Amino acid sequence: MNPAISNLAIMLIMMQVSKRLDFENPDIVFYVRCAYASATLITLSIYLYIRSIILKKNDLTTIKFVAPPNAMAGETEGKLTVTTVKQYDIEQINQSIKGVFTGLAMMGFMHLYMKYTNPLVMQSISPIKSALEGNLAKIHLFGKPASGDLKRPFKAASMFGAFGGDEVKTDKQTIEQAETAGKGGIKQE
Repeated sequence: MNPAISNLAIMLIMMQVSKRLDFENPDIVFYVRCAYASATLITLSIYLYIRSIILKKNDLTTIKFVAPPNAMAGETEGKLTVTTVKQYDIEQINQSIKGVFTGLAMMGFMHLYMKYTNPLVMQSISPIKSALEGNLAKIHLFGKPASGDLKRPFKAASMFGAFGGDEVKTDKQTIEQAETAGKGGIKQE
């Protein structure tokens, strides 16, 4: 099933569930908080388990790619990145772990400061689903080969769809141009 469709279905179902809950009852609020906390701990556990698998595999295969320029930082040319599969996967999983804590901070602000409880219900399933549908989970948990859509570097889903800027380039010609340009891959002090 398409993840976007299943996310939409889950959100619609969770909206209906949250409409039927009496958030004036402190017991209901307590159970909703427990469900959200449990979902956050399960998501974090999934990511930490994947991280331990990555460290155990210790795949030191070298990968090269040219990352797109960061327009916000004023960059006009992509930067050559030379890394290992292990280091790339660790960076990706660390971003996912940071995302869990960012979501936790946002939910904490919305629930504790702004007194919204509905988002806790919504966010009690989707983080687990996202963790299990991620590329690293498919490779390391479910044993799918790292080819096609799962080939590193992963294609980042753009917020703007087809209009969303450049993507990572892995073709030989682009990598050779970046290597000979003398800008990428050089240690700068």
